[in-house]
Amino acid sequence: MLFNFIRRVGIAGAGLFLSAGVASAHHLMGGKIPSTISDGILSGVGHPVIGPDHLAFLLALGITVGVARLSFMNPLLFLVAMACGVGAHVARVNIPATELIVAISVLLAGVMLVVERRIPTGWWMTLFVVAGFFHGYAYGESIYGAEPAPLAAYLAGLVAIQTVLVVGVALITRALWRFWSVAPRLAGAAICGVGFTVLITQVVPAP
Repeated sequence: MLFNFIRRVGIAGAGLFLSAGVASAHHLMGGKIPSTISDGILSGVGHPVIGPDHLAFLLALGITVGVARLSFMNPLLFLVAMACGVGAHVARVNIPATELIVAISVLLAGVMLVVERRIPTGWWMTLFVVAGFFHGYAYGESIYGAEPAPLAAYLAGLVAIQTVLVVGVALITRALWRFWSVAPRLAGAAICGVGFTVLITQVVPAP
């Protein structure tokens, strides 16, 4: 019964994001490079929120820190790796299949949440660091070619919104988990749906 319910939640999550424009959602400025500090901040704040794959991973990170009682050093490591990924893109380091790896990271995070407490802490930390770099590299696409001031503002916006989301979700999860312990697994199933959907959009050519 529980497995069937989780499967339905995952399918529902997939169906929801199948109707979303995944590629276009990655550019708050309509594909334009931010040219001012305010544009940079807005783009940095908006990018993780309107990108379903990035948002899903951030939720998974926050839920995991809350449920598994992980140290808040894990989100910090994610943010540091994310900044390095942005820097690599801006420095013109060519890393292929980044969006594919991002989608796989979301799917993997969802699966690990469904499994829940069987996952060692070190595995989570490894996932957060590796995924952080590739999510950051993907973020760098929308700021590539920008001037230093908008770029710095973009990074500040990225760090701020992700910190608020992850810490907020972690604190809420820690407070509510004891009242509904199955919720993280249900969330993991929905995150699986998002990751699977984004993965399909990466491997199956659009008609």
